[in-house]
Amino acid sequence: MAAGWRLSGRTVFITGAARGIGAESARQLAARGARLALVGLEPQELERVARQCGPEAAWFEADVTDAEALERAVRGAVERFGGVDAVMANAGIEGGGMIRSVDPAAFDRVVEVNLLGAWRTVRACLPQVIERRGYVLLNASMAVVAQAPGMASYNASKAGVEALANSLRAEVRHLGVDVGCAYFAFIDTDMVAGSDSHPALGFARGRLPGFVSKKYPVSRVGTAVADGIAGRRTRVMVPGWIRALLLARGPIQWLAARAPTDIAEEMDAAFERDIAERGAARASAAVGAGGAAGMTRD
Repeated sequence: MAAGWRLSGRTVFITGAARGIGAESARQLAARGARLALVGLEPQELERVARQCGPEAAWFEADVTDAEALERAVRGAVERFGGVDAVMANAGIEGGGMIRSVDPAAFDRVVEVNLLGAWRTVRACLPQVIERRGYVLLNASMAVVAQAPGMASYNASKAGVEALANSLRAEVRHLGVDVGCAYFAFIDTDMVAGSDSHPALGFARGRLPGFVSKKYPVSRVGTAVADGIAGRRTRVMVPGWIRALLLARGPIQWLAARAPTDIAEEMDAAFERDIAERGAARASAAVGAGGAAGMTRD
């Protein structure tokens, strides 16, 4: 890993910046003197976050599934700030559903936003980041360690994000670029709140061990992200015990595959009831306000 940075004067390009982790990371980076290019789908929220970040922040409305829109946002950031030093591919949504009954379009959209959106974000920013021998941070999840039922689209997409980060790291190290992967547990965001209130997903977190199911403040993640970008770290995580889970993922996945089936059975029945009441598309749609915005884009 290369030596760390002073963040002051560095330009950081953040997707999913209108809410949650992206917005808080932007605020904390701005407090350390970074310039921010904020990218997302909700103009009013983006403008609000940009105001909170001060005069060295600009926002660009773009869907991460639209390569041309991302290219325009990168050009806008370069015109405003002269270049891009670091990129945080953060945009993501969470939808639920059992594989046999999930709405196919909803499943596809989660993968399109979370995985292909990360790939398109990195691709659009990479020439600038290489030029400045900068840093890339991709937001995966604690979900890469063990995959819960009813969240296949989210689990698969986030595992793909981790693999994308690992491949990219090997490809660009000789160009002076460092690549990090972020692993966060349950964070107090709109997305997690939306998942908790979902008819079929809501009970699942309460069945996990207390230390796993705990929600952490988004401010803690913002600090970890700012520290991670400043230190050009390979892994960024909240809480710290995720490091042990990553080391033990093989045994954890083996145990998860042999766990009692009562949660999966209950979730399956809950999804069937929800589909009967609301239809597959609504039952499978991404949760939270940001997820709703992400689902409505073509």
